[in-house]
Amino acid sequence: MGVSGAGKTVVGQTLAQAIGWMFVDADDFHSPENKAKMHRGIGLTDADRAPWLAALRAHLERELAEGHRLVLACSALKQAYREALIPSAFALDVRVVYLRVPRSVLHERLADRHHPFATPALLDSQLATLEEPTDALDVDGTQPISDIVDFIRANLGV
Repeated sequence: MGVSGAGKTVVGQTLAQAIGWMFVDADDFHSPENKAKMHRGIGLTDADRAPWLAALRAHLERELAEGHRLVLACSALKQAYREALIPSAFALDVRVVYLRVPRSVLHERLADRHHPFATPALLDSQLATLEEPTDALDVDGTQPISDIVDFIRANLGV
């Protein structure tokens, strides 16, 4: 989890590949309306996010119930969002990893990348919404991807 530009997708994909798990990108679950809103540089509200979180939770519930292991890349900016995502029956099996990245680095990364709807204009909105987790594995997201993945694997035993 983390704000746009933290490296969730590349870290998640690399981790999933390294441990042989499925990778899921929460961005794929956004409605066309949410994507259009973000593309215009407008941050999402809790009401905008509610159906998205519900769809993600339903997906996680199905996959976990079938015994699949997966890595989910998701902003999950507020504690309430994280709680809404995690199916209670699997709460003990889910671990949250927070990619912590300074604003200046996030700004630089976002300026250098093209994303279909998460624009640099959303950074301030995301940082304002962010509730840093107290119960997550806190990772320095400025490190090389391989070091981040090694750190996650060592600390979560995967």
